[in-house]
Amino acid sequence: MNTVANWDGGGPGPWILFLPLIWAAVVIGVVTLLRRTVRRGRGGPWRAVQDSRPTGDAPLAVLGRRFASGEIDEDEYWRRLSVLDERFGPTGSGGAA
Repeated sequence: MNTVANWDGGGPGPWILFLPLIWAAVVIGVVTLLRRTVRRGRGGPWRAVQDSRPTGDAPLAVLGRRFASGEIDEDEYWRRLSVLDERFGPTGSGGAA
């Protein structure tokens, strides 16, 4: 019986069995590359870890800017931060600094 993977010199030999594995690796590699590229555009797992600081007009951002600019002192900052924590939940800082 002749087979495609003929060992006795009449066919391509056992290396023909690796051809589907090579094609599978190529397809998996292309799919992985495309998924990473698409996800990167949407902020997927390969994007840098986002900063957890509040931005824009969020109450914590306004409070932080006022403290940084010197409009309020440290005691006032912590007092207002505790009020915001009570009203909006934990801010992620845990109240310790």
